[in-house]
Amino acid sequence: MEEISVIRFTGRRNITRHFLLVVLAAISLFPPPASPQPFDYADALSKSLLYFEAQRSGRLPYNQRVTWRHHSGLTDGLEQGVDLVGGYYDAGDNVKFGLPMAFTVTMLSWGVIEFRQEIAAAGELRHAMEAIKWGTDYFIKAHTHPHVLWAQVGDGDTDHLCWQRPEDMTTSRRAYKVDEKNPGTEVAAETAAAMAAAAIVFSKTNPHYSHLLLDHAQQLFEFGDKFRGKYDESIEGAKGYYTSVSGYYDELLWAALWLYKATDNQRYLNYAIDNAMSFGGITWPISEFSWDVKYAGLQIIASMLPTAGLTRHQKRILEQYGSKGEYYVCACLNLNGGAANSSNVQRTRGGLLYTRQWNNMQYVSTAAFLLTVYSDHLYRTGWSAVDCPRGSAGPEEIMGLVRSQAAYILGSNPMGLSYLVGYGSDYPRRVHHRGASTEAYRDSKVFVGCTQGYDHWFGRPDPNPNVLVGSLVGGPDSEDRFEDTRGNFVQTEACTYNTAPLVGVFAKLNTLDSAATRPFISSL
Repeated sequence: MEEISVIRFTGRRNITRHFLLVVLAAISLFPPPASPQPFDYADALSKSLLYFEAQRSGRLPYNQRVTWRHHSGLTDGLEQGVDLVGGYYDAGDNVKFGLPMAFTVTMLSWGVIEFRQEIAAAGELRHAMEAIKWGTDYFIKAHTHPHVLWAQVGDGDTDHLCWQRPEDMTTSRRAYKVDEKNPGTEVAAETAAAMAAAAIVFSKTNPHYSHLLLDHAQQLFEFGDKFRGKYDESIEGAKGYYTSVSGYYDELLWAALWLYKATDNQRYLNYAIDNAMSFGGITWPISEFSWDVKYAGLQIIASMLPTAGLTRHQKRILEQYGSKGEYYVCACLNLNGGAANSSNVQRTRGGLLYTRQWNNMQYVSTAAFLLTVYSDHLYRTGWSAVDCPRGSAGPEEIMGLVRSQAAYILGSNPMGLSYLVGYGSDYPRRVHHRGASTEAYRDSKVFVGCTQGYDHWFGRPDPNPNVLVGSLVGGPDSEDRFEDTRGNFVQTEACTYNTAPLVGVFAKLNTLDSAATRPFISSL
């Protein structure tokens, strides 16, 4: 937005009260043009954080704002003699999957680390930190021994046979762990990353808790690295839901970098440098970022690390990380190779970044976050640009793509729908979610049986009785089409890791738009 300058002051700045009133009156007669962006990002931010309260498992706190939810999973871990009450349900089911839960907390924490002031300015810092702590409190419970991590509660197969509110669960609540004999490097390393990132978040406000998180993070990293193995081979029940396609090398590098950021301990940086080639950190150009594939995220982090005091070799490796990180940025901007080059992220006709059919919005939100972080980094380091094969892009161009994706999510799309549930007046009403689609426990404590839920609630054509505010559903297909039916789980199911990256994005966009609407006043 072009800044309007009514009067340019020179000399002393002691303006009389009378003259200032005249100037302010002139502003009221000729106000700056309204921002062209019609979206209320503060509202979107507030709603996105509210969603995590709807996904809580365990005994809910007195200040719980999502009142259609109630206590659930209060015996989790009891059969195994461990307290696993708490944590988050990952999506519309009632299983607690450790890998996506940890990634969710890592992304929430990264959002606060990068955009703490912006979140605080919107009045949402307390809620953001509560969302993080709900996850990390659970991880502390789940990490019962330096080499033991309870990584899943519940069974996806039996859970999917039933349609029950979490308050009524009758399905298996068996808990699954990884240990020395049954390793799970991905989930151990991702949980280490989550706790290290959260340790940074709480370092000043709750240093004792921060140190506790760091102790757990370091132990989990050592465990995941020393006893390597794919977690979905040790916990076979995870394979059909959260299969680790990329393996565990990306999680090890990712965790090492988060631990380096949290501790400034050189050995973690050395780990990321020494294993950069063999683990794929500087050899894998990636065009997606998700709970499974962390390469683009760790490459962006590495590219932003300070290089003062590092050796020439270390600087060169970080530059190579950065080169691969910029490949991801260029892929999102459609600037890799030819216009139709497969190395670019595809787009729908409506302009949405499109990676794959199932829950595509998760890749949109993670892309928007990484682009926001990198644009902010470029701006803070002097308005430099990313050099791509088909042209260069500066911070403004990168944020332009972020804005377009946020706009699409919030309603500027061919369907005219906000895919962030509860935002605006038109959004998905039949989200694939057991609790939201069933009468609230608050209103009816009548037990809902396993098949009764399917018979009475799942198949109803009516909108859900409870609005899953702040959830980001899977979204439209490659032709921008969306079918709002409960059974269309590919498009209507929402996940915690869809919404988590949006917290930082909405906070940054809200600050940018707020600043753009008051350029003259701020210059007085």
